[in-house]
Amino acid sequence: MKKIDAIIRPNKLEEIKEALHEINIKGITVSQVMGCGNQKGWKEYYRGTEIQMNFLPKVKIELVVSDDKVDETIDKIVASAKTGEVGDGKIFVTDIADCIRIRTGEKGNVAL
Repeated sequence: MKKIDAIIRPNKLEEIKEALHEINIKGITVSQVMGCGNQKGWKEYYRGTEIQMNFLPKVKIELVVSDDKVDETIDKIVASAKTGEVGDGKIFVTDIADCIRIRTGEKGNVAL
């Protein structure tokens, strides 16, 4: 099993959610986050003082998939999130040792 963390533009969330639903991925966690990177942010003025606003609003999607669905899931996220502009986001993939469904006690891929 792998955990996929995708940091994306907020306006791409619905499109990605629909794309994941097409490949039968339904269990996702979504968080509103702030981040900075190559996008650089913008400048604002507060009481005559220039303030660099380099933390931009993003959305973090977290999901765990079986090893055989990792590439397909990543491809769907990239295809849905890509605009070709700076700030499209990043995807991180990590190994998951186990998964347990609390309600039934099921373990492993069946618990996904």
